[in-house]
Amino acid sequence: MCLAIPGKILRIDNSVPDLKMAKVDFGGMIKDVCIQWIDANIGDYILAHAGMAISIVNEEYAKETLADFEKLAKFN
Repeated sequence: MCLAIPGKILRIDNSVPDLKMAKVDFGGMIKDVCIQWIDANIGDYILAHAGMAISIVNEEYAKETLADFEKLAKFN
């Protein structure tokens, strides 16, 4: 099973023309994500899987999903 995680784009790096990257906040964990194949901007929420953004999602969905992941983590 694959799992895509929602996160908020904090910064975008266009320094490599063929590899548009972003710093993305996943509920307090900041990671680099490739956003080359979606039309995303700073402040947008995206779904990421294996270091690649696969879609843009709305803020409400992103926050609800992150809250659900946090609840699941408390059970471990």
